[in-house]
Amino acid sequence: MGRTTRLRSEIAEYLSAEGQANTNEILEHVNSRFRWGATMNQIGNVLARDRRFAKAGFQDGTGLGGIRQRVCIWELAAN
Repeated sequence: MGRTTRLRSEIAEYLSAEGQANTNEILEHVNSRFRWGATMNQIGNVLARDRRFAKAGFQDGTGLGGIRQRVCIWELAAN
C-alpha cells in the first residue's frame, strides 16, 4: 500500500463525504485534487483491492460515440 497511500486516503475521504460515487466521478475528483493525478487503471485497482471500499452496484449509460458502458458504483464498506 506504499505507493497509493495518499490516493487511498483521498478516495476514502471523498466517499465518506459523498456516500456513493461511480468510478468516473472518483477519477475526476482525484485528478482535480492532486497535481499528479491518477489513471483509470490505478483507481480501479485501488477500489477493487482495498477492503475499505465496497461495490454498491452498476450504472448503465452511454459514452462517446453512443457506446454503451457500465460503470461501478462504490461506497465505504460497513465494518
